[in-house]
Amino acid sequence: MYIAITRQQLGDNFRGSVRDFVNYLEKENEGKSLEQQELYFNQEENNIDAERVIAEIDANTAKLGKKDPKFYSIVVSPSKRELEHIGNDPEKLKQYTRELMRTYAASFYRDREVTVKDILYFAKLERQRSFSEKDKAVRENQPFASQILELKHQIWNIERGEGQGNVIKLKERIQTLEKEAPHQQNGKRIVPGMAKEGHQSHVHIIVSRKDVTNSHSLSPGSKFRTSETTLNGETVKQGFDRDRFFRSAEKTFDQKFGYRRNFVETYHARNLLDKDPKLFFALLLGLPTHEKQAARQLLFKAGVQVPTLPTNKVQLAYRALMQLRKGIGKAMESGSIGI
Repeated sequence: MYIAITRQQLGDNFRGSVRDFVNYLEKENEGKSLEQQELYFNQEENNIDAERVIAEIDANTAKLGKKDPKFYSIVVSPSKRELEHIGNDPEKLKQYTRELMRTYAASFYRDREVTVKDILYFAKLERQRSFSEKDKAVRENQPFASQILELKHQIWNIERGEGQGNVIKLKERIQTLEKEAPHQQNGKRIVPGMAKEGHQSHVHIIVSRKDVTNSHSLSPGSKFRTSETTLNGETVKQGFDRDRFFRSAEKTFDQKFGYRRNFVETYHARNLLDKDPKLFFALLLGLPTHEKQAARQLLFKAGVQVPTLPTNKVQLAYRALMQLRKGIGKAMESGSIGI
């Protein structure tokens, strides 16, 4: 399960209003009839239209400055293995999202209990994901992409009379490179922006920074870690417990759908890989044989080359450890492994 929390972008593309972001999320609805479109949902309702989302999020910004984010985006992106486990069922994903938002509310560190009823949010299910520069297939196709681009530049120069060469042969070379690229989908070279095959369902959540009463700020941003401060002589709790949120999100999915999560799919594993890679690999080596084999398969499918997992810590040389760490880290970033 890959979950990311991002604050509102306040640059040239996304200013003040949530409208630009909502318009971006409407990309899968383009050209579809109303009956075919995927609308928004929240904790209690379905089929909420985009204009209502914009109106309610934009109206819920009392006492926030121009440079303060007005909302946060949460992306909930299950791995292919997780989607297969639930049959890529959109209703199950919506059920999970609603449970996830209960966890989100409970992760705020406050003197009073924060519940999902305090949270103003809207969520939208999407069915497609696209390849990005982080994906293994795109990275390994890049040398071919660079050669193809250079050949196209040569053709453009020749056609403008600014160069010499055989255009037909250059085009034939381009066709050869297109076919030789190691990663293909439906007979075409995989490039950034190409839609991925298979189950790709995920959920975008827009959550207001202010609570439903428009009175209290609820910021899950990374700088708002759990802490206690003194205000008017009294100790006040503040912040958002991200570790609790991510761990609970994972546990909720597993318990709700009976999912057996491998070690390399866990949030705990990701933390270890970042903070203590030696312990990460020590625990990986210590898994029962069948779980270790399953871990190897997951890593291989995610594009991490692991011909044979070392049988002990001595065999795991430092250089090999760092190479594996780099490969697994990229797989996690791209969401290939469900962490």
